[in-house]
Amino acid sequence: MNLLEKLFEGLIWRSRYAVLFAVVASLAAALAIFYIATVDVAYMVGHLLHYADPNLDAEARKAIHDSTVTHVVEVVDGYLLGTVMLIFALGMYELFISDIDEAKGSKASSKILVVENLDDLKQRLAKVIIMILIVTIFEMALKLSVGTTLDLLFLSGAVALIGLALYLTHASDGSDRGGGHPAGPGH
Repeated sequence: MNLLEKLFEGLIWRSRYAVLFAVVASLAAALAIFYIATVDVAYMVGHLLHYADPNLDAEARKAIHDSTVTHVVEVVDGYLLGTVMLIFALGMYELFISDIDEAKGSKASSKILVVENLDDLKQRLAKVIIMILIVTIFEMALKLSVGTTLDLLFLSGAVALIGLALYLTHASDGSDRGGGHPAGPGH
């Protein structure tokens, strides 16, 4: 191998460290989203203290209840989005830079944080994104006023599609791991 080829290949190989910008930015975004969701929880708890006020009428109590349920869904959505960014950062680091030794040796680490290849990262992100979409649809359903039969039909269709998405996600998990039904005499 001549010197120019060796230098060029070394440069190309070391260019993978540019991924560190995405890793650091994704970690920063995850921390920012976790912070925002946590501040939202703190404010929500502060507003909930008024819920037990004996002078509160039923209509005001219902408004606090509905608002709280909506805020809880928004907080879950925020934490899920932060989780997506965290998984993305860890996955990109493991794919392009180095394995995270603490993750592989720790009993406390989750298998979701260990990424073997790009398809593995995409699958893990897709699962969390599906959960974000489910939470978002749930949030929209809470705000939806069902006025006509068509509204109820659309809501039912959305719920059915969510169920189908979860089923297909679960079915693909079984086929990826060699799970599902065992291949016996009848299969």
